[in-house]
Amino acid sequence: MAAFLYRIGRLAFRRRWTVALVWAAVLAAVGLAGMTAPEAEEEPFSMPGIESQEAFDLMEERFPGAAADGATARVVFVSPNGEKVTASENKEAVEAAIAELGDGTQVASTVDPYESGAVSEDGSTAYTTVTYKVDAAGLTDASRSHLDESLEHARDSGLTVEAGGDAMEDMGGPSGTAEAIGVSVAAVVLLITFGSLAAAGLPLLTALIGVGISLFAITALAGPLGLADSTSTVAIMLGLAVGIDYALFIVSRYREERAKGRTAQEAVALATGTAGSAVVFAGLTVVIALAGLSVVGIPMLTEMGLGAAGAVVVGVLIALTLVPALLGFWPNAILTRKDRKARRAGGAPRETRKVNGGTRWASFVLRRPLPVLLAAVAGLGALALPMTDLQLGMPGDEAMSTETTQRRAYDALAEGFGPGFNGPLTVVVDARDADDPKAAAETVSGRIGGTEGVVSVSPAQFNESGDTAVFSVVPTTAPTGQETKDLVNTIRGDRPGIESEAGATFEVTGTTAMNIDVSEKVQSALVPYLLVVVGLAVILLLVVFRSILVPLKAAAGFLLSVLAALGAVVVVFQQGHGADLLGVETTGPIMSLMPIFLVGIVFGLAMDYEVFLVSRMREAYVHGERPAQAVTSGFQHSARVVVAAALIMIAVFSGFIGDSDAMIKMIGFGLASAVLLDAFVVRMAIVPAVLALLGERAWWLPKWLDRILPRVDVEGEALTRPAGPEAEPAEKDLART
Repeated sequence: MAAFLYRIGRLAFRRRWTVALVWAAVLAAVGLAGMTAPEAEEEPFSMPGIESQEAFDLMEERFPGAAADGATARVVFVSPNGEKVTASENKEAVEAAIAELGDGTQVASTVDPYESGAVSEDGSTAYTTVTYKVDAAGLTDASRSHLDESLEHARDSGLTVEAGGDAMEDMGGPSGTAEAIGVSVAAVVLLITFGSLAAAGLPLLTALIGVGISLFAITALAGPLGLADSTSTVAIMLGLAVGIDYALFIVSRYREERAKGRTAQEAVALATGTAGSAVVFAGLTVVIALAGLSVVGIPMLTEMGLGAAGAVVVGVLIALTLVPALLGFWPNAILTRKDRKARRAGGAPRETRKVNGGTRWASFVLRRPLPVLLAAVAGLGALALPMTDLQLGMPGDEAMSTETTQRRAYDALAEGFGPGFNGPLTVVVDARDADDPKAAAETVSGRIGGTEGVVSVSPAQFNESGDTAVFSVVPTTAPTGQETKDLVNTIRGDRPGIESEAGATFEVTGTTAMNIDVSEKVQSALVPYLLVVVGLAVILLLVVFRSILVPLKAAAGFLLSVLAALGAVVVVFQQGHGADLLGVETTGPIMSLMPIFLVGIVFGLAMDYEVFLVSRMREAYVHGERPAQAVTSGFQHSARVVVAAALIMIAVFSGFIGDSDAMIKMIGFGLASAVLLDAFVVRMAIVPAVLALLGERAWWLPKWLDRILPRVDVEGEALTRPAGPEAEPAEKDLART
C-alpha cells in the first residue's frame, strides 16, 4: 500500500498540471450536470415494516385523491379574556378568516369549527384545519405568504391567532451559518497549526472542491434516485470535515519530511505513501460506518449514509492526488516562514522538534498510565449513566421556542382541548371482508373508545366503496408521554379480540403512532448496526495495525465516548440540566434518529483520529522503537494534527447549537460533545495509557493469523527497506529515487 501510494504521490507531483486540470474538468462536469438537472420531487417520509406506515399506505390506496400526505395547517383562534369565540363579533371574525384561508390556490379544503364541533367546552378556543393539495415541500412561496397574511388579518380583529402543522415548517433548507462558522474556525486553527497562509489555505481549498463535486453529484442524482434534501446536508457536513482532516494530515507529513532535508518531490511522495495510507484506511472506516446505516431499514438514513459515504470517497481521492499536485505548485510556500528564510539563505533545513506539547503529554501519561486510565474511564462512565434513562421520541411543536406561532398554537390547543388533542391517533378499519362494514367500524370504534386513556372518538368516515373507514382517537395524555405509548400498545394488544368481534381488521397510525413505531424500530436496530459497523471496523483495523488488542481497544474507547455523549444529551435535553444555557425551553424525549445518527457519524470520525494517531506509533514501533518510545513518537508527530482536526469538528458542530430548532440544537450538541470526548479523553488519554500498560503485548498477533492477514504496509516499511537484487519493482524504484 505505502509503495503504491508513494508512486501515486510522486506521479501527481510530476504531472501536477494534468492532475489539476482533470479535477477542474470533473468539477465543471458535475457542476453542469447539477445545475441543469431537473428539480427533484420531495419524497414523503416512509418507514417500511411498521404498522403505522402500512396503515398510511392502506389509506392512500383506499382513499385515492384524498391527499393523505397533503400539508395541513391547524389554525387556532383564542378569544380575548372573558369572551367566547361563539360571540357574534368573534364568530364573524373567525368565519371571515376561514374564508380567506380557503381562497389559497393550493388549498384543498377548510373546516368550519362551528359546524364540526371544533370549539372548546368553555367556548374560549376554536380551530380549523386547512388541508392542501400538495405536501409541505410542494407548497409555493405564494401559498405560504397567503397563509401568513391571512393569520395577520385575523389578528387585527382582536383574536389571538396561531397556527401549527407541517404547512408552517420552514422548507428553505440549511442557512449555511454553521458551515460558515466551521470554515472560519478551521482557517484560524489551520493558521495557528501551520503558521503559514498557504498551508492553512490548501486544506480548505481542496475540501471545498471535494464538497462542490459531491454536492453537484448529489443534486444531479436527486431527481432520478429521489434523494431528500437531508442527503446533501449531511454530505456537505462530513465532506467538509474529512476533506480538511485528510489534507491536513498529508500537508503536515510533507512539512515534516521537508524539515528532514528531503526534496519537495520526495517529501510529497513519502507523505502520500505514509500519511496517505492512514487516510485510505481512515476513509474506509468512515465509509463503513455511513454505508452501514442501510442496515437500519430507514430509506432516509440509507440515502444520507450513502451520500455522505460518497463525499468521503471523493475527499480521500482528492487528498491522494490533488493535494500532492498543489504541493508541487507551491512546494516552499507551504513551509513555515523560518524554513523559507533558511532555504533562501542556503542554510540547513530545520530539524523536527524532539520535544513539544505532544511528547510532554505522552510522557506524563506514560509515567502514570493506571491513574490516567481509571480517571478517564470513570469520568466517561459517570457521563454515560444518564443514558440508562434514555427515552426516544420525535419532538414536535411542543419542543419549539415559545416565540414561534407553532409552539403557541400547540399550547393553546392543549389548554383548550386537553394535552392529547395535539396527538390524535388515526385508526384505519379494513372492512372489505365484513358482512356489514358500518357495523364493523362501529364495533371497532366503540371498543377503542372504551379503552382507558381515551377522551373521545370521532365519527367514522368511509371511502367511496364503503369498505374502509377512518376515525380519530384523542388520548388523555400528550403525544410524547409514556402513557400515550402505553395506550397505543394496549389498543394493538386488544386487536385479536376486537377484530374477532367486528369481523374486520384495523391498524393504528397517525403522527403520534408513527413516532412511536419509528422509535421502537430505531431502538431495535441500534445493536445490530453497532455489531455490523464495529465488527467490520475491527477487522479493518486488525489488518492495518496487525494487532488483536489495538482494534478492540479502539472499539471500546469509541463506545465509551458515544455513550458518554448520549448521556450528556439526556442530561441537557431530557432532564433539563443546563438547558437554559443553550436556549432549550422545553425538555422531553430524545429524537428517535439521534442515537444511530450520532453513532454513524462519530464512529467514522473517531476511527479517523485512531488511525492518524496510532499509525504513527505503529510506524515507529516497526522501525525499531520500543513500545513506550513509539507512543511518544506518535504523539510528537500526530497529537497536534489530531487536536487541530478535533477543534475544527467541534467548531463545525457547535455552530448548530445556536439554531432556534431544538432538534438541530440536539444534533449539534451531541456531535460536538462526542468529538470532544473521543478526541481529548479517549484518544489523548485512554489510548496512550492502555498502550503503556500493555507494552509489547499491544502489538501481539498470533502467527497463524499473521500468515492469513494481507500486508498493507500502512506504516511505510517498504519505503525505508534497502532494495536488493530480489527487491520488488516498487522498492527498486524507491531506492533509485
